[in-house]
Amino acid sequence: MLLSPRYRSFIVSLGCLIAAIGCAGKRSAKDLGNIYDSLAQAPDYERNPVIVIPGILGSRLVEEESRRVVWGTIDSRSTNPNDPEIAALLASPMVEGAPLASLRDNVVSDGPLARLKIRFLGIPIQVNAYEDILVTLGVGGYRDPSREEVEYANDHYNCFQFDFDWRRDITESVVLLHEFIQQQAEISRENSKRRFGIDNPDIKFDIVAHSMGSLVLRYYLRYGTQPLPEDGSLPELTWEGAKYIERAIMIAPPNQGSTLTLKELLAGSKFSSFLPIYPPAVLGTMPAVYQLLPRTRTGLVVQKQDPSKTLDLFDPAVWEELEWGLTAPDQDELLQAMLPDAPDRETRVRIANEHRRKCLIRAKKLHAALDLPATPPPGLQLHLFAGSSEPTVEKMVVDMETGEFEFPYKVAGDGTVTRTSAIMVEEVPGQQPLPRIYPIAWNSKTFIPSDHLGLTRHPIFVDNVLSLLLESRDAADLAAIRSAYAIQSMRKADVPPPLEELPLIR
Repeated sequence: MLLSPRYRSFIVSLGCLIAAIGCAGKRSAKDLGNIYDSLAQAPDYERNPVIVIPGILGSRLVEEESRRVVWGTIDSRSTNPNDPEIAALLASPMVEGAPLASLRDNVVSDGPLARLKIRFLGIPIQVNAYEDILVTLGVGGYRDPSREEVEYANDHYNCFQFDFDWRRDITESVVLLHEFIQQQAEISRENSKRRFGIDNPDIKFDIVAHSMGSLVLRYYLRYGTQPLPEDGSLPELTWEGAKYIERAIMIAPPNQGSTLTLKELLAGSKFSSFLPIYPPAVLGTMPAVYQLLPRTRTGLVVQKQDPSKTLDLFDPAVWEELEWGLTAPDQDELLQAMLPDAPDRETRVRIANEHRRKCLIRAKKLHAALDLPATPPPGLQLHLFAGSSEPTVEKMVVDMETGEFEFPYKVAGDGTVTRTSAIMVEEVPGQQPLPRIYPIAWNSKTFIPSDHLGLTRHPIFVDNVLSLLLESRDAADLAAIRSAYAIQSMRKADVPPPLEELPLIR
């Protein structure tokens, strides 16, 4: 049977997609068991418990009452974001005059998304989204008790996955992270006392955060649960969150934002050639998406008519004048579904512009808080893993007459976040050569030749993150921990030998 060129292309593309997804499910890392096996078997009291924070799209969203999946399963029929009903469900609510924090709908986070389920032409396909991080931690002996599909021994329930509504303002997720840390600390204390007889009031965590999750983590480390002040000032830099964290491991963090985010706010986001575009009208309602935009001071978005002029992405007038994203004329059908009570386009545009204005103001405040140079307190380690081999969109040129845009320059990165943004490199204008400032005091930086999601299954990542988690404890600290356990064990057994005879657990 002869196939049309279009159908042949379709079959080839489908095969490539399935092959790529199949590869995503396999670990490309070498078996590191021979290196880390003995360390992985060490008891929990010799290591910090680990919390994994996913990035944007990394938590499943469901309709609270019906439990209908809004994000976490992609089906061309039931979860098409271009369907007005689905768009209205996935979009963040918009109410004129109401603060962003007060805008709530009936969609909630329903657990971390280790795997993304896709159904194409009735064929179920599964993409490992954050499964690779969990596989890596599993090699190191870290286990998540919530993962019911895996049977584990009783002595390694020390890995916890944080989930959050990634549509909402990052500072709201920070508050939830604090509550989650306190809950898991209490669980870890109870487990330590029950299993090892150790009273450990000062539980500290190691955090592994990906992409936007790193921004949630960075704000929490610096400011704890403080909100962004309404008067435009910065919250007090207390490093409150650092009390509970020893190692902060950040993977592909968009510390200076991502130009790709702007592209998706204007043109939508497409995860595969077979799947529908997640339209600008939907993405443009989400406060957290604006918080991933590149900073104006980096000069990455310029005017075509005069390339010396930088476009201020946080000026609402720019978006309104160019009719960008949320209020673009071709998005009006979806906008109407999201604002069913608005009687006409003029009203819809007014409400949407006001909502976007609030999002942009909030994003600018968050950036100011995150970008403030600061030295971490003693005892807190910051470790970076970033991509360096994939051509990544950096500069955007905008035609101010038509609103059209192009991306003439690509630089080293992971295909989503540039290497420069991940490190957070600041250049001082007006001086040649441009002096470089590094506002984040990284304890280590590891660069990996991989893309944004592929970083977490690369052998370099697997080896180095396990080394950080398992091999970096100070020998004196480890000896003190083992001695404390030995003392507790003897007291529990009611056999108190002389202190000098207490054995160290090896």
